[in-house]
Amino acid sequence: MLMPQASRLVIDGFKFARGGEELRGSMALVELPRLVEMGVAESAGFAFAVRGAHNERGKPVLRVTAEGPAAMTCQRCLDPVTVSLAVASELELVDSEAAIEGADDDADRIVGSPAMDVATLVEDELILALPMVPRHDACEPKGSLMEDEAGSPFAALAGLQGKH
Repeated sequence: MLMPQASRLVIDGFKFARGGEELRGSMALVELPRLVEMGVAESAGFAFAVRGAHNERGKPVLRVTAEGPAAMTCQRCLDPVTVSLAVASELELVDSEAAIEGADDDADRIVGSPAMDVATLVEDELILALPMVPRHDACEPKGSLMEDEAGSPFAALAGLQGKH
């Protein structure tokens, strides 16, 4: 069941899962401000889907998928680099934080509620997919000490070696 709330999509997590509902769409970067805080400079947007279901243990789950390009800063050369983000997560819905803390397996769990913000769900999963160190496959660091042999600290050491 969808409810608009201040121009945000909100679902009742447990009802959505029990009903096997599905929601598809796209989100612009402006709808995902924490991605910007994490270093995403621009994006054409992210296609997403949220599907309600039950897992193999019969527990209600939300299956979240999202994908799209994200421009970040290459940590090697400091120029823009486009990274492709793609996520596919199954999030088991529980009633409380205690249920998450007391779990004895590796299933991903979140606290379900009657007012779950879809953008927040999608954004959480995209944040987890961000590269720790965004970089080009091949580039040179800006201002590399090795660019100029004379400016290299190793060249200065080599010059001192002969002066005993």
